[in-house]
Amino acid sequence: MKKSFPPVPAALLSMISVQSGSSVAKGLFPVLGAGTTSSLRLGLSAIILFIINRPNPLSLTRKQWIRCLSYGFSIAGMNILFYFAIQRIPIGLGVTVEFLGPLLLALFFSKRLVDLIWFFFAAVGIALIVPWTNSEVDLLGLFLAFMAGVFWAGYILFGGKVTQDMPAKSAVTVATGFAALIALPFGLLSGGFKALNGELFGVALCVALLSSAIPFTLDLIALKKLPTKTFSILTSLQPAFGAFSGLLFLNEMLTLNQWFSILCVITASVGATLTRGKQA
Repeated sequence: MKKSFPPVPAALLSMISVQSGSSVAKGLFPVLGAGTTSSLRLGLSAIILFIINRPNPLSLTRKQWIRCLSYGFSIAGMNILFYFAIQRIPIGLGVTVEFLGPLLLALFFSKRLVDLIWFFFAAVGIALIVPWTNSEVDLLGLFLAFMAGVFWAGYILFGGKVTQDMPAKSAVTVATGFAALIALPFGLLSGGFKALNGELFGVALCVALLSSAIPFTLDLIALKKLPTKTFSILTSLQPAFGAFSGLLFLNEMLTLNQWFSILCVITASVGATLTRGKQA
């Protein structure tokens, strides 16, 4: 009997991959801009996924199309807004504010008192990482990160639904193709395609693999087997991975207070994962 990839490791590998890709992508912003980088990321990801998975869109039912389009719209909004956000603020800060989306989604689906403990730790972590008294922090960047989180919640919700109706490989491929079409105008308006060369294209291809093709596939594997609420809290590790990636690749430093906030969201993630087996 063929064994499938475990859902929790799939979710963790997805987070490591996507945050590494975001750090690499931010290095392209000064030359290509956030819009073009996002368009390249989703466009190249779609091409890679179509070549590997070879779905047949014509065989999809009306219900499958609607769910794929909803999932793709969430992918596009989450990625485009997040890139514009981290163009203005550090990645660790951006990911943490963005996590408000999955956190609120998890709170909405909560039915047990113990879950509120993990929500409390995650909420404290987010409250600590935002420099409320620092007037130099870009407020537009924070707002864009929060809106990216709203689409992130939709990504989790619609991703869980689409895997109920069709194979994960087909779903992620069709949805990413739709997301790429939405992102294309942003890429064209940014004007970054004019500066594209072989070296930058190679980096963009790496970003596409790390940030979209690999993590989207791993996420659907996890979403198919994990409850939506559990997956939402598990993703609270994203700020930690984002902060470490920003430090490693971009030398983006965070304060001690902000690192403590990351510890809080890690506590929420571990606690939710350890109590997952008690769910009905």
